[in-house]
Amino acid sequence: MNERPPREPAAVPEPGRPVALSSLVVRATAPNPGMMTGPGTNTYVVGTSELAVVDPGPDDAGHLDVLGDLGAGRIRWIVVTHTHPDHAPGAAGLAARTGAEVVGFSERDGFVPTRGAGEGFELRGDGFTLRALHTPGHASNHLCWLLAEEGMLFSGDHVMQGSTVVIAPPDGDMAQYLASVRRLLALDRPVSTIAPGHGTLIEEPETALEGIIGHRLARENLVTEALMRAGRATVDELLPTVYRDVREELLPVARFTLWAHLRKLDAEGAARADDPTDIQAPWASTA
Repeated sequence: MNERPPREPAAVPEPGRPVALSSLVVRATAPNPGMMTGPGTNTYVVGTSELAVVDPGPDDAGHLDVLGDLGAGRIRWIVVTHTHPDHAPGAAGLAARTGAEVVGFSERDGFVPTRGAGEGFELRGDGFTLRALHTPGHASNHLCWLLAEEGMLFSGDHVMQGSTVVIAPPDGDMAQYLASVRRLLALDRPVSTIAPGHGTLIEEPETALEGIIGHRLARENLVTEALMRAGRATVDELLPTVYRDVREELLPVARFTLWAHLRKLDAEGAARADDPTDIQAPWASTA
């Protein structure tokens, strides 16, 4: 495909319809819509004469064909934010189609990078630089990728538009997640836009990041208050109170984030459990 897709940074992600977000970035959305993925997983094609593909998504032949057409023989690198099944499995198929180098944090969950990348790693292409920021919390191997020339942050599942991120222990860690979000607010060069793994382009990053922190701390307060009232309770006993504002079909997922909040409170000495590594263990407040 030699013709660049139309530039529509405000467009809602739509599988099969690539759109240009900037002079360097095209978004293509995978056909995997759902409760946890929204319209689908966003894949970003970065560059002009040579290209990097950020998060190829699931191993979906049609989506990989779209990416191959967009790349038109110019794809040199395939970069992933983390190894969850809606973000990384397409890397192997796209690499087989293009011969591109696969770049990610480390080998895991069936993902095998050609080159490992960690904090401060830089991928330099013709006209662009992608800088890796290690942002654990949602996943211990999570990287955000900053496009230095535009200040656009490819956030994977660290920041999503329109919804909060699931933190599922033991790999997910609430304290690390909040620290990683705060870190994005303190970068030497402020992020100009956030290109999330799910949802539309976020054009007011500071507001979004502060909103995430505020939401998490408000939820933590609900956890603390509910535990103090109960005296002693399990995650499942606290869940209907702490997440009374959440749709019932989301509660099985929310229970993991509630557990992550309790584990953070345990590390801070504000709560304790018979076994904090067991999601079914009872908890008590230390207040």
